[in-house]
Amino acid sequence: MPAAASPLFLREAEIRRGIELVHFAQGQLYRGIDEALAVHGLGRAHQRVLYFTARRPGLSVGALLRLLGITKQSLGRVLNDLTVGGFIETRPGTSDRRQRLLRLTPIGAALEAELFGLLRAKLGRAYSDAGPGAVAGFWAVLEALIPAADRPRIAGLGTAE
Repeated sequence: MPAAASPLFLREAEIRRGIELVHFAQGQLYRGIDEALAVHGLGRAHQRVLYFTARRPGLSVGALLRLLGITKQSLGRVLNDLTVGGFIETRPGTSDRRQRLLRLTPIGAALEAELFGLLRAKLGRAYSDAGPGAVAGFWAVLEALIPAADRPRIAGLGTAE
């Protein structure tokens, strides 16, 4: 059972403890993901694109750029790798033929499902161990880390299903 937070949670020691926990938890969460991606010569940037394309099939490249908050050049490299590897396909928009809409191929959908399964298993165990109150608190802290101006970008991604 993790130690309860100090009532003085804004002191340096508590802030450092939070930073350390985030760092090590992220490493553990993504350890299996990194290995599965490496088999295909891919990295975490590729996983993010696969994940959000799976969440929103038909997402435009422009919308993905805004969602991820990255440069067109960075996304271009990742999309090229995923397209050449057969994981993602692009189609022109229906109302604007210049628009590029993204969809996972069957191979991309299978890889994304495998990666999500790894994340789901680890987060599911942690959520179960921590309990619903802790999960709500965890979400509140993560949401508070996102600048208020950026929160609308993620608001439409869905809620717990």
